[in-house]
Amino acid sequence: MGKIIYHPIGIIHTPFKKTVGVPIQPSAATGIKATITVYPEYREGLADLDGFSHIILLYHFHLSKKYSLKVTHYMDGQLRGVFATRAPARPNPIGLSVVRLLKIEEAVIFIENVDLVDGTPLLDIKPYVPDFDRYEIQKIGWLENNISKLKKIRGDERFGKE
Repeated sequence: MGKIIYHPIGIIHTPFKKTVGVPIQPSAATGIKATITVYPEYREGLADLDGFSHIILLYHFHLSKKYSLKVTHYMDGQLRGVFATRAPARPNPIGLSVVRLLKIEEAVIFIENVDLVDGTPLLDIKPYVPDFDRYEIQKIGWLENNISKLKKIRGDERFGKE
């Protein structure tokens, strides 16, 4: 297979100018607002999107320059396979976040619960549909023994506060 080339459909604007201080996941970014400027040639594709409360963003980790197939995860300090983590430094630096859609005005999408650096190129948008996108989880791999650390970081009621 030859090269695969994607072109951004817009740019995500957030309060985070550097990677330092960016929440680790959208669920740890509760209340953080941002906007997406969709390029004019893709604006027509926003029709009917405002009927959804949440959207899935697919984006390019534009600050990720190199990767390793083994990474040391901050939660346990152990070397893990990159595909068993959500590390941004990956062979194909593509990220995914589910965010809350607040409103759409012209070609600007207003969103909340954002865990991204300002200037992140947006590759695609998909509606989040709980009946399609939510699964009953049986296991969570190596995170099983580290979930209490995530609870402290997130302060999320779904995991309980500690």
